[in-house]
Order: sequence, then C-alpha cells, then structure tokens
Amino acid sequence: MGERFYNAHSRWCKRHSLPSCVPRLRFTLTAPSIGGLMLALLLLGVVGTVQASHPLESVDTSSPRATMESFFFLTKETASRYFEFRDSPSPATQEALLQVSEKAGRLFDLSQVPPATRRKIADETFYLLWEVLARLELPDFKEIPALSDYTVRDETAQPPNRWKIPRTDITIVRVEEGSRSGEFLFSSDTVMGARRFYETASELPYLRPMPIENVYRLNQLVTGWMIPMAWVEALPAWANTTLLGQVLWKWCALLLLFGLAMAAVIGVLRWVRRRLWEGSLRSYLRHLSTPLAILVVALLFRFFAIQQINVTGAAAKAPDYFLELGKGVAAVWFIWLTTRWTAETIIASSRKSSASLDISLIRLSVRSVGVSVLFLFVFRIAHNLGVPVYGLVAGAGVGGLAIALATRSTLENFMGTLNLYADRPVHVGDFCRYGEDPSSGWLRIGTVEEIGLRSTRIRGIDRTITTIPNAEFSNMHIVNLTKRDLMLFRTTIALRYDTTPDQLRSILFKLRE
Repeated sequence: MGERFYNAHSRWCKRHSLPSCVPRLRFTLTAPSIGGLMLALLLLGVVGTVQASHPLESVDTSSPRATMESFFFLTKETASRYFEFRDSPSPATQEALLQVSEKAGRLFDLSQVPPATRRKIADETFYLLWEVLARLELPDFKEIPALSDYTVRDETAQPPNRWKIPRTDITIVRVEEGSRSGEFLFSSDTVMGARRFYETASELPYLRPMPIENVYRLNQLVTGWMIPMAWVEALPAWANTTLLGQVLWKWCALLLLFGLAMAAVIGVLRWVRRRLWEGSLRSYLRHLSTPLAILVVALLFRFFAIQQINVTGAAAKAPDYFLELGKGVAAVWFIWLTTRWTAETIIASSRKSSASLDISLIRLSVRSVGVSVLFLFVFRIAHNLGVPVYGLVAGAGVGGLAIALATRSTLENFMGTLNLYADRPVHVGDFCRYGEDPSSGWLRIGTVEEIGLRSTRIRGIDRTITTIPNAEFSNMHIVNLTKRDLMLFRTTIALRYDTTPDQLRSILFKLRE
C-alpha cells in the first residue's frame, strides 16, 4: 500500500474508532506462517486475474453452494477494490468498486424491493450480510448442496429448492419464475431482514478473518472521490454520530443538497412565469425549461447523494425516490405542454373559429392522446416506486363503473357531441330551425354561435341565447337554412284596380327580367 497510505489510513481508522485493516494485512504478511502468506497471495492473485480477464463475467448462482462461494469471493474482491480507491481516489477506482457491488446485487432476490431502489438496497444488504456471516458459525462448504452432487446421480436432478444456514433465518431459495428462474438467491425475506440480522449479531466476535473489519461502519463513513477524506477527518466527533443508520453530517449534507435542488427548480419556474402562455414555439420552449430543469436537478441530486455523499440507512432510498418522482413530474409536465402546444398549432393552421366543433374536438383529441400517454408514465413510475399498480388498475375498473353511472348525463352529452361531429348538421354561424315549435311565430330559429363538448348555444331572432345539451340537440329535427342553394319566394303582388293594361304589361316584363 505504501508508507504514506498506511499512516493516513491508520490515523483515519483510529479517529473513527475503527480497527485498521492495514495493520492486520501487515501482520499477516510478516508472520512466520508460510502457508498464510501463500494463501493471501493466492487470494489477491485470483481476484486480480479474474477481474482483469473476465470483467463482465456474471456470478455463479447455480446452487446454494455456488451462491455462498460467489458471496465470499465478492467480499475479497470488494476489499481489494476498496484499498485501490483509498490509495488513489478517482472516478475510475470508485466505478470499479461500484461494479463489484453491482455484481453482489445479483446474489439477492429483489422482487419485493421497488425497482427504483434495488441497486442501493442490494448494496446495503451485501455489506450487512458480510458483517453477519463473518460472525456466524457456518457449516463446511461440502455440506452445502451443490449442483455437481446431484448431476452425478442424475443429469436432470436439481438441488433442493431451499437451503437455510443452520440456526438462522438466512435462506437461499431457488427462483421459480421470471428471467432468473432456476437460480439460487438469498431470499427476499433475507433481504428485508438483513438490518435486523446485523443489529442482532453486531456484538458477536468475528469467527473468520476479515479483509476489512467493521465494513458496514466503514461504508457509512466513506465518501466519493469528489469529497476528500481529509475533509471528513477534520469534522468534530459529533458529526460522525450515527442517526437512523447514517452519520449526522451526511444527514445535514443531504438536506442542504435537497434545499439547493428545490431552490434551482423554483428559480427556473419563476423565470418561466414572467411571461404568459402564448401557444407559440418560443413560448413552448420557454415553458419546457421547467421540466428539463426538474430532470437535470433530480439526476444531479442522485449523483451527489449516492456516489459522493454515499447515503446509507434510512436515507438510502431517498435519492432514488427523488429521481423517480423528478422523472415522473418532468415527463407529465412535458407531455401536457407538448399536447397543449400541438393542439394550438393545429388550430392556428386550420383558420377556423375558436367556437367551432372542429376546434373543440381537436383540443379533445390531442389532450386525450396526451392523457393516455400520461397515465402510462404514471403507472410505470408508480411501479418503480413500489406502488401495487395491478391492484390500482383493478380498483380503477370498479371505480370507473361507479363514476360512469354518476356521470351518465355528461357521457350522453359527449356521445351527442360525437354524433354532431359525425353528421355535421350545422356549423358555427349557420342559421337554422330546430325542434318543433307550437307557437305561431316559430321562435325556435336562430344562428349557431358555439358548439361545445357538452352543449350548443344558438342566438334566436329575438337576440336571446338558447343553450341546448348536445344529447338533446343531436336528436332534434334540424333545418339548416344557410345550406339552401335556392330560396322559395312566395308572395302576393297587390295592384290597384285602376291599373292600365300597359302598366300591367310593364310589371310582367320587369318580373320576367
């Protein structure tokens, strides 16, 4: 490791009440035991060789024994990568350490964990079980079921579907369905109970050598490459007090980061609202900056919280939830703005009256498409956050039936609107006669001023406005007087009795003209 790193690491471990793992390694290498020296060199050599030659090789989960062997192999690989990162903090060494942690996540059944937080929960579970298994008395690996023990007898045979570490609830189960069916993983109950197992076993002594002692405590304190450990070491002792699974200074940094994120979004939103929505491309792009700002801020928040501050404990899920919510709000905002701008663009190009049925249906159609896409995004984001989407869909079916019954008249009027759009008996501006009018003056006549999604407005010859629900209007007898190609003119011409024949001939001549 080098004398410089050894001295710095020793001071840091002493400051945070952690046993230094570097002196342990020095002791092992200077011990007179030649067997221990060869074993240590062999383990380090295997870790480096496997990672160098097969960086994309997946973990072996073909049997309970293979899963356990993969777990302990990854603990050694994690220790090696951690020392590289401590010696030379950089994006490359940190990414190498995160890649090993991501591999370890393949050992757990995360089906009961929200998809958005699976990577971080797997990382937490790995370090917790690492501490627990180092303190437990484990059976000999030859006693753990392996695939080779059964294929020798029968090529189609499989290890038992479940294997439990003796005298514990830590279980490895066979996945029965999904993309990972047939693999043996630490059960979902084990993942959910990892913290409880750690709290129970944390006071027990180690029963086997640890490349890094108190590894979970170390994971709580370590930061990313952008936050030098010298800054962390300079903090007072109270700043590293653990609260809900995370040191106190990280809680403060997380709250400060959240405040900065919200301030940035609010600043962009206030800048956008200085000008009202105009429906133009310029206005659309201006308003689009708000969802883009939300998305960028959510990504930056997760990057700094997860990879630099390295939140743990109760706060481990918060950055992933914040990112999913940010992506959801940004997507919904973007869809709503886009559909609104699309509708206004189509309306502006059509050169029709804003009160016409075509314009209303254009707005309805575009917004309906937007709402459908919006619901798809909402359901997907809810699924990633762990919300039982299928139960909500089933409940929405029952609730939709109740809503349909409660809004029957509204639905009837909407269907009447579609009938008016299909038949087009009248347009805005047409002069028409509608329904049956028993009065002698026939007052049910006027000019159509607006055809909405629910009702139609007609201005009568007495200059009054009549509003008729579309469900009723579409069933009326409608006479469109504006569509006449000829108009019947029936009248009586009154002539005086003293009209001369010449005058009568002149009148007939003018009429013929």
